[in-house]
Amino acid sequence: MRNFTIYLAVAACLFAGKIAAQETFESKARQIADKIENITKDEKETLKIEIEEVNKQFENGTITKVEADDKKKKLAEARALIIENKVAVAQEDLKELVQQKVNGKIMSNPSDSVSVRISGRYVIKYEKDSLRFKKHREYRERRTTSQFVFAAGLNNVVTDGDVENSDFRFWGSHFYEWGLTYNTRIAKNSNLLHIKYGMSVMYNNLRPTNDRLFVVNGDQTNLQDSGLSLNESRFRNVYLVAPLHLEFDFSGKTTKNDKTYFRTHQAFRMGLGGYAGVRVKSKQILKYEIDDMDVREKTKGDFNSSNFIYGLSAYIGYKETSLYVKYDLNPLFKDNAVKQNNVSLGIRFDLN
Repeated sequence: MRNFTIYLAVAACLFAGKIAAQETFESKARQIADKIENITKDEKETLKIEIEEVNKQFENGTITKVEADDKKKKLAEARALIIENKVAVAQEDLKELVQQKVNGKIMSNPSDSVSVRISGRYVIKYEKDSLRFKKHREYRERRTTSQFVFAAGLNNVVTDGDVENSDFRFWGSHFYEWGLTYNTRIAKNSNLLHIKYGMSVMYNNLRPTNDRLFVVNGDQTNLQDSGLSLNESRFRNVYLVAPLHLEFDFSGKTTKNDKTYFRTHQAFRMGLGGYAGVRVKSKQILKYEIDDMDVREKTKGDFNSSNFIYGLSAYIGYKETSLYVKYDLNPLFKDNAVKQNNVSLGIRFDLN
């Protein structure tokens, strides 16, 4: 009976020691995590006091707004550096603690787990004798985003307000556009209105019907019968333009970890605006056969085309894809007796 009591006492001591060791590890890990948490809180609180002091200086007129903003920026950078340095020291303490556990200096338990997130910036996770300590990067929404834009579709001209009886092939005349745009949310707490602006290159192609081509007669540029059986007759103007649109984006907002985020191109969108720019070049391309020989002619020149382009444009669609229409307010040829205005309809892609 006496031996049994001794064995029971020894077992109880060993069990108590194991529990104490486990509690010691977990408590120490928690202490380090709390230390890191407190570092962030304390430094932020100190920064808040320093910012308030700068605001007082500005209100008293001892410093200008530019000087105040510069001071605030430097103070924030300094506090961020202090946080990084102090957290790095605490990180080493936590690594040392885990190493002690791995080496058996602190009893190990398969169910031991410590996971702590500090101020949304750091994650400390210990699980089964392994340690992960890394900076946690959260998604931060931006008021301004950028997109690559590509559009393509049908191109033609409006003559005296009519496009139905056109001198150009409906399905053979095309336009292309590519460029870079920036999208800026107007309101801080609303995702509905955006300003969309950037730079694009536009290619407007016209293919005349009935084997005709453009001929320059002084200040007039007219279609004329080529007298040939043309495999292709194509007239192209290339423009460098700056588009500007007011965009209505119905993507709404999302909430995560008590923070509100605004995303674009996630729902229906509509843009209204226009564009302005300059003509880069004009070219006419002809393809035909003579004596079993394939001939390709390229003629470059201004063809009396308007040097400047400006017009109205709009798009409506879902997410990154939309239906796109644009209309040139300037005439295709600047001095022609009959005014013709370019019009385009196609598909537009705004790729984040």
